[in-house]
Amino acid sequence: MIFLYLFITFFEIGLFGFGGGYGMLSLIQREVVYHWHWMSTAQFTDIVAISQMTPGPVGINSATYCGYTAVLNAGYSTPVAVLGSFTATFALVLPSLILMILISKMFMKYMKTHAVKSIFKGLRPAVVGLLAAATLMLMTPDNFSTPRENPWQFGVSCFLFIATFVGTKFMKINPIRMIAYCAVAGLVLLW
Repeated sequence: MIFLYLFITFFEIGLFGFGGGYGMLSLIQREVVYHWHWMSTAQFTDIVAISQMTPGPVGINSATYCGYTAVLNAGYSTPVAVLGSFTATFALVLPSLILMILISKMFMKYMKTHAVKSIFKGLRPAVVGLLAAATLMLMTPDNFSTPRENPWQFGVSCFLFIATFVGTKFMKINPIRMIAYCAVAGLVLLW
């Protein structure tokens, strides 16, 4: 039964997840952590971190890992959990595949019209909102700790967050290098 719920959940996320993988993260977290309770917030945070470091789109990687973890947490064996990862990934990609096949020719024909331009102009704020929601949802005590719980971890986490933002936005450091620098700094500072 979990496979059906996985398919429906990730199909809906794929259908309504505008803004790419990062825009989908808040939808995925709401469903797999808060609605279905398939995993904890800490597990989801780990999944997001792994999804960002592995090759491929972060939304698809997250769906793959969430499907695997959800089925594994439900008490199934590892081979069955791999089937869960395939189910979630396929369900997430399926709406985009269907929509792209159906509208690709029409879009090329009508993309310069006022109606289509207006639709995309209206979607921009929604995409920015989904990306902001994903950012805020990842700023949890599981990721940053709290000043009372562990002030050192909180300070290091805030420092790495600010350093990464400044490094990628203003100093134009390659994001892959920033991930490596932060990983090394995190290991050294939080050891």
